[in-house]
Amino acid sequence: MMNRIFDSLIAFGNAHLMQASHNKLAIIACNSKSTKFLYPSMDGTSRSYHNRPGQYDMFAKVDSDVRHGLGELILNDMTDNDSTKSDSLLGGAMARALSYIHRVQRELSLSHQLKPRVLVVSGSCDSALQYMTFMNVFFTAQKENVVIDCCMMDTDSGLLQQGCDITGGQYLHIPSVAGLLEYLLWVFLPSPSCRSKIVLPPPTKVDYRAACFCHHKLVDIGWVCSVCLSIFCKFSIMCTTCNTEFKLNRPAIVPAKSKKRARIE
Repeated sequence: MMNRIFDSLIAFGNAHLMQASHNKLAIIACNSKSTKFLYPSMDGTSRSYHNRPGQYDMFAKVDSDVRHGLGELILNDMTDNDSTKSDSLLGGAMARALSYIHRVQRELSLSHQLKPRVLVVSGSCDSALQYMTFMNVFFTAQKENVVIDCCMMDTDSGLLQQGCDITGGQYLHIPSVAGLLEYLLWVFLPSPSCRSKIVLPPPTKVDYRAACFCHHKLVDIGWVCSVCLSIFCKFSIMCTTCNTEFKLNRPAIVPAKSKKRARIE
């Protein structure tokens, strides 16, 4: 199953590079411990690769670098003695992707600017602990005109639904991993400007619930600090984020009037 997913992602990346000579590709993988650039390699080492007869050299390099980098990431995770479980560092990987896009854009001339986009392929659940990281990434991508697409496996993600909706991207929860490559080529390979001309899956209803800052849980109704806009699931007289104390506007207590007893003569 994992080999099928890797083969589908590599084939999709090669299809993106094959569309135009000026297209660029970057692949970042993450787990609960770290994030790593699989392609292009950021460690400065040039690896030897073996291309099959008739295979384009760049496609062979992408295949070799991705498999080698992913093997290193899995090996480091297996040799780590830390047994504590944590969420996937997806927010950090997306932040690194935006930083890489910004650097590449600065190196290009104004006449050769790219139309960047980020495709998130994930099978992990939402991480309320990374809520602020996700929101910062989404609004930064919106400001930089970076489209965020998302292809989810096994489970849905309300936070990534919000990111796709904010940046104008496409969100898709595939029913089976066996058709991953078909969904990638059908939905995510065309540029956002061409998607209005093709038939795509119907859009999903976006879950715009926010995560509270006290327990890091998604809430439907909560309390919002009027100073720093922090969200809490329960009322508190002081904001734990900015230490603002709230004054309660309680109704004024009217003293009861003393009743005079009538004297009966």
